[in-house]
Amino acid sequence: MSARGFWAGRSVLVTGGTGLVGSWLTKRLLASGAEVVLLVKDLDPRSELVRSGDLARVALVYGSLEDFGVLQHAVNLHQTECVFHLGAQTLVEVAHRYPLATFEANVRGTYNLLEVCRVHGAIVRRVVVASSDKAYGEKAELPYTEEMSLDARHTYDVSKSCADLIAQGYAHTYRLPVAITRFGNVYGGGDLNPSRIVPGTIKSLLRRERPIVRSDGSFTRDYLYVEDVVAGYLLLAEALDAQELHGQAFNFSTETRVSVLDLVARLQRLMGATDLAPDVRNTASAEIRHQHLSARKARERLGWEPRFDLDAGLTRTIAWYREQVV
Repeated sequence: MSARGFWAGRSVLVTGGTGLVGSWLTKRLLASGAEVVLLVKDLDPRSELVRSGDLARVALVYGSLEDFGVLQHAVNLHQTECVFHLGAQTLVEVAHRYPLATFEANVRGTYNLLEVCRVHGAIVRRVVVASSDKAYGEKAELPYTEEMSLDARHTYDVSKSCADLIAQGYAHTYRLPVAITRFGNVYGGGDLNPSRIVPGTIKSLLRRERPIVRSDGSFTRDYLYVEDVVAGYLLLAEALDAQELHGQAFNFSTETRVSVLDLVARLQRLMGATDLAPDVRNTASAEIRHQHLSARKARERLGWEPRFDLDAGLTRTIAWYREQVV
C-alpha cells in the first residue's frame, strides 16, 4: 500500500515535532494526507517546520512531556490513532550537565505518554518510540544487533535505555501496540544544534572558520540522513498491525562506520574548504568511543533500505544550510 493510501485521513500525534526528525516526519505525513498534531514546548522560527510553512498545516498542543494532563488532552481531544514519540532532551553535553532535566523529559516523559496511550487504547492503534544506539552502551563487539542487552552507563545513554525498556514493558505487560527505533547519528537540514558535528562543521566552513572537534577525532559512529530515518519510522508504524512486532526494536543504519575526522574531511571536500584544518580540542566526556549498528532486521522484516549514502545525504544537508542565514 502506498504511503498516501495508508496515512490519508489518519490522526497522528508527533512529540518532538519541532526538532530535526520531527519536522521532516511531519512533512512526509502531511504530504501523505495525515492529520498531524504536534506537541510543542519550544518553537524556533529557524526550524524546518516553520521555514517550510508546515507549521500552519498542523494542530498544536502546547506543553511538555512531563505534564500528563497535556498528553492526555493531545491524544483524547484529537483522537490520535498513531503516536510517534520523538520528544526528548537529545544533547549529550546537556544531559551530562543537567541529568535531572534529562531523566524527567526522557524517562518520565516516555512513561507518561505510554500510560496515556494505554488508558486510551480504544483510540491509539500504533505507537513508535525513539530510542538510540546509545541505549546499548559500550560493547566489545560491533555492530550492535537488536538481541544485545541494553547496558548504558552515561546519563543520556541511560535515559534512552530506560525509555526503550519502558516501551518494551508496556508492550509485553499491557499489549500496547508499540515498537522501538534505534538510530545512530541522524543528520540533515534543519538541525539547529551547532554542538553536533554535522551542523557545527557546516556552519563553521560556511563562515570560513576552522571546524571544532570536541573529541580526539577518532570516535566512530553511524550517520544516517534524516529522510531515510523518516522512511524507517513510517514503515515501522505501518507494520504494527502485525502483533508479533509489538515490543520489538529495530536498528536503522547505512552500516558504514565513519570517524569524526573522516566526516569532517568529507564535509571539507564537498564544500571546497580543505584548507581549514579542524580544531581538535579533545574535551568530550561521558561518550561511547565506537558505535555501529546492523540494520539486517529492518531490511528483512520491514523492507527498509537507505536511499542516501553519506556523500549524497551530506550534499543535500549542505544545500539546506547554504540557504539559511548563518
